Amino acid sequence: MRKFSNKIAIMMLATVLGTASLPYAVLNVQAASTPLSAQEIQKAVSELAKLQVMQSNSNAHNQVTRAELAKMVSHTFGLQGGKTDKSVTFTDVKTNDWFYKYAVDLVSLDIMQAKDGKFDPRGTVTDAELTQVVAKALKRDAKSVNYWAERFFSADSTATRGEAAYLLNTARQAMPSDKASITNVQALNEITLIVTFDAPLTAENEAFAKAKEDFVFSEGLTLTNMPRLKTGSTNTYIVPTSVQKPGTTYELTYKGKKAGTFQGNATKIDMTEVRQVTNDTFEVESLRANGVLDYGYIISAYSGGRGANALVLDQNNSADGKTYQIIPSMQARQVTITPEGGQPIVAKYVPFTQSTDGKQEIKFRLPEGQVLTPGVTYTITSDWANIANPTFVAKEIAPLEISEAKAASETSITITLTEDPGDELFSGRSVELTSADGEKLLATYKYSSRKGTTGVFDIQQDGKLKADTTYTVTPVGDWAGKSSAELTVE
Repeated sequence: MRKFSNKIAIMMLATVLGTASLPYAVLNVQAASTPLSAQEIQKAVSELAKLQVMQSNSNAHNQVTRAELAKMVSHTFGLQGGKTDKSVTFTDVKTNDWFYKYAVDLVSLDIMQAKDGKFDPRGTVTDAELTQVVAKALKRDAKSVNYWAERFFSADSTATRGEAAYLLNTARQAMPSDKASITNVQALNEITLIVTFDAPLTAENEAFAKAKEDFVFSEGLTLTNMPRLKTGSTNTYIVPTSVQKPGTTYELTYKGKKAGTFQGNATKIDMTEVRQVTNDTFEVESLRANGVLDYGYIISAYSGGRGANALVLDQNNSADGKTYQIIPSMQARQVTITPEGGQPIVAKYVPFTQSTDGKQEIKFRLPEGQVLTPGVTYTITSDWANIANPTFVAKEIAPLEISEAKAASETSITITLTEDPGDELFSGRSVELTSADGEKLLATYKYSSRKGTTGVFDIQQDGKLKADTTYTVTPVGDWAGKSSAELTVE
C-alpha cells in the first residue's frame, strides 16, 4: 500500500474513533521499513517549539499547509526580517494575513513558488515539495535532504506537520557554523581521513586556502585539498592528506586547538590497471564493482551533477550491503612511471580527471616536453595505491585536432576539436594566439568547461583580445599536433 493511501485510511479511522483513540505511531503509518516513531516526531516538535518554529501542542498528524511550511522554514533557517521584495505580489494573499511576510520572503528567495501570483496558502505540501523547499532553504544538495526524509517519503503523498518538523529539525543540524569544532578523526586509508565536526563548516572554512591554515598535523603530514562534506551527512567530512606513515601517531590541531590523534593507516587503494590516453598522458583505473569508489560520487558538493551514479554511504562507508574504499581528491598526487631499461619519471595528476566521464580513471601526465615512446613497456608504481596490472606498452596515438576558435569575451575564447575527446583531455592545456602584427596571447583551459568537442580557454596575464583583429590559434606543445584555427574579433 502506498503511503498516501495509508494516510487517507488513518484519517478516515481517526474521524470515526477520534484521534485520542489512536496511538500516534498508528497515525504516522508509512511505507518505509523503519517508519518514524512517535518519540522521534515528538522530539523534533519539542525542539522546534523551543525555537518558536511551531507550537508544541500542534497536531503533528495533520497535513501541513503551504502557509504553515513558509513560517516553519523561515524560523528554522532564520530567514525572517530580511528585505522584502516589493515586486512580489499575490492574488490570494493579503498584506495583513499572518503568513504574508513568510510567503513574500520565501518566494523572493526562490525557496517556494507562486505560480501566476498564487501562493495557495491553504494548499497541502507533498513530500517532494517539502524536500525541495528544505534543500533550497538550507542550500544543500537534494540527495542529502531526500536521504533524511526517506523514512517517510513518497513523492505524491502529502506531508504531515510531524514529518515536516522531523525533516526541519534534521536540516537545522546541518546549518553551517564558523565555530564548528572537531569531535572525531580517523584514518580511512593511507591518504584519507574521516573527520566529524559538531556542525558543518561554512563555505569560507571549507575553502582550501583557509582549510590549510586550520588543519595542522604533526609528523609532516599535510592537507592536500579542501575537506568535503559527505552526501547525507550533517557534519562528516572526507579529508585528503599526504601519504601517512603506517603506525605513526599523528596529532591534529584545528584552528589552533588540539582536535585529536589518529594512527597512520597502511591501507592502499586498490586500482585495477593502467592504460595510455595520449602521447604524454595515461590513466590508472579503479572499479566500483570491486568496492572502490571515487569521492566525487559521495560528496554533497558533487551529488547534483553525478545523477544516478551518486549515492549515500552510511557511517561505515557502506551502501546496499557493500563497504567501499574511498578515493579522495587527487590534487597534488603523483605516481612514478618507469620505462623498461630506463630511469623513473614522476608523473603528476591531471586536474579534474578522476571520474569526469562516468568512469573511475585517474589521469597522470609526463613532465612538459616529455612523451611516451611507442613500443616501450612502462610500469606504474605508487606510494598510495596497489595496482593489479601496472604495465602497458606505449603506442602511437594521434593528437587531438583543433577545428575552430571563437571569441567568447574579450578575455576568453572557445576551442573546438574535430572529435569529442570524451573526457577532460583539454585539462592543463594551453593555446597561443598570434596576431598579424606579431602580438602573442596565451590562453589556458578553464577546468570543467568542456561541452562535447568545445572547451573554454581564458587569456592569461591580463591579456585582452583586440577588436578588428585576426589571430592564429595554435596549441602550446604537441597536444593538438600541428593543427590551428583562425579567430577574428569583430
